Amino acid sequence: MHVLLVHAHPEPSSFNGALRDAIVGETLDSGHSVDVSDLYAQGFDPVGGRGDFVRAADDARFHYQSEQTAAALSDGFAPDLAREQDRLRRADLLILQFPLWWGGPPAILKGWFDRVAAYGVAYADGTRFDTGLFRGRRSLISVTTGGTARRFSDDDVYGPIEEVLRPVQRLFLGYLGFEVAPPHVAYAVARIGMAEREQAIADLRLRVRTLLSTPVAAEPVPSSRDLLASLGDRDW
Repeated sequence: MHVLLVHAHPEPSSFNGALRDAIVGETLDSGHSVDVSDLYAQGFDPVGGRGDFVRAADDARFHYQSEQTAAALSDGFAPDLAREQDRLRRADLLILQFPLWWGGPPAILKGWFDRVAAYGVAYADGTRFDTGLFRGRRSLISVTTGGTARRFSDDDVYGPIEEVLRPVQRLFLGYLGFEVAPPHVAYAVARIGMAEREQAIADLRLRVRTLLSTPVAAEPVPSSRDLLASLGDRDW
């Protein structure tokens, strides 16, 4: 199987960095392959706009989805997006590694969702959730928090972690058709000791090993031209 790990933390020596290394190590030790999109290290720009495209379909008025459609049909995405889109399409298992900041992923990761998962590349009309292009493939969120597990409970201030992560789990991964595994959460990482950190790393390696233990049952993601042609006679 092939893994895409999208990592969003600015400090390589952070605990998120240790979790990143654990994912890569477990994948390789299990005999599988991995791409790592280390967004801060790559200098990934999270801001979508005209820079996403090598040419404009409409110079007069910018409409993001229309420009994405035109680029999908003409190989017109900027090189950084074309690289990330190729990585996404090849992934049997997509893993997102990030810290929870203000109730969500860092802006750089949200920008990766916005820019990479473009219309005509990662989804189109009629290809969402159960009919998504990535159905049969697997996904996992690995997240660190500042708050304790108790804070992320039904009766405490933040609410269940599943509700906090729903925009990523359901409205990104699920939307694209991925099977969504329960999140791996390392709680209160600034307050725990080395033994607890080592246990969190071991637990994550086991999660990855389990997800890689059986092949995925998925068709290849269609090319953009084939995908958009399948939608019928439309004036793209």
